[in-house]
Amino acid sequence: MIFFFACYCIGAFPMRDNYKKNIQTQPDEAVFTQKLKSALTYLESACGKDGIKKVVVLREGKTVFKGVASEVTQNIWSCSKSFTGTVLGLLIAEGKCSLDDKVCKYIPGLKEYYPDVTFRNFATMTSGYNAIGDDTAGDHGQSKTPFQPSTKPLFAPGTQFRYWDSAMNMFALALTNVAGEPIKEYFKEKVAYPIGMDPEKWDWKDFGLIDGITVNGGAGNKSKGIFISATELAKFGQLFLNEGSWNGQQIILAQWIKEATSPQIINIIPGDDTPYGFNWWTSGCFPDAPKGTFAAKGFNNNKCIIIPEWKIVVARLGLDGNIDDGKWNNFIKILSEAFK
Repeated sequence: MIFFFACYCIGAFPMRDNYKKNIQTQPDEAVFTQKLKSALTYLESACGKDGIKKVVVLREGKTVFKGVASEVTQNIWSCSKSFTGTVLGLLIAEGKCSLDDKVCKYIPGLKEYYPDVTFRNFATMTSGYNAIGDDTAGDHGQSKTPFQPSTKPLFAPGTQFRYWDSAMNMFALALTNVAGEPIKEYFKEKVAYPIGMDPEKWDWKDFGLIDGITVNGGAGNKSKGIFISATELAKFGQLFLNEGSWNGQQIILAQWIKEATSPQIINIIPGDDTPYGFNWWTSGCFPDAPKGTFAAKGFNNNKCIIIPEWKIVVARLGLDGNIDDGKWNNFIKILSEAFK
């Protein structure tokens, strides 16, 4: 069960100066502590063998729960996509590309069958990109050759939403060409170093050299994405909770974070309310969560959930199979009782 909760909570919860000013976002600390314990007890029972060993919870930037294995580094699969999308935001901020640039400008091999695919399409899973090997694979783009375009697109860009890993890996190749260096190195310089991510506790795996540059995986499949600890993943989540600011330095533009973590599909496909932004799952992904909630989600029940209204980040890692989002919603629902 959750006997180690007390051992890994960092001290008592201090009263905040603005507690009386905003009681809905600053509940009684004893109530919050009890509801967090109840929520984690539930989550532990809902998960597989890894339980909450690799869970970190931050509140107002402070660690309020840290599981016994939260420093262990592992694959986080599709949570990697949120890192990939962040690289796009950084490149746009530098003026190196734009959301509506045609990607074939940077990958000439896309001109014949994918001439109109934009970075916006890749970041929102509306590209229709299909790789050789995906035609019969079927399961959200698991081709072993993601950089070899199929002559048969899934659909015209911007007409459907399709969660497709080969598209994300091609997206990473395009970002690599825009950056002129591996996106791991670019991310390291622009984000990891400034926010103090431990270089021993995260890595970004790759597909090897393509045209002389190492290409990191954009999707997180084939063990080519981000490997990280829960502690470092929570730090990445905190940067987004801070709207891109860290110790007074604006690391990522606040406007990009606002757009990336807001629903975008309906702007591309009217009537489609899929809760997806620019490589983040957004408002509506957990029905009982506050409206501003957004998350990175990966295979094997890996999550980074950010709840701005409560100033909370929850990072959970595991290698123990998936649980459905309904159980995560229940976890959030239990925690919400502290904020009523």
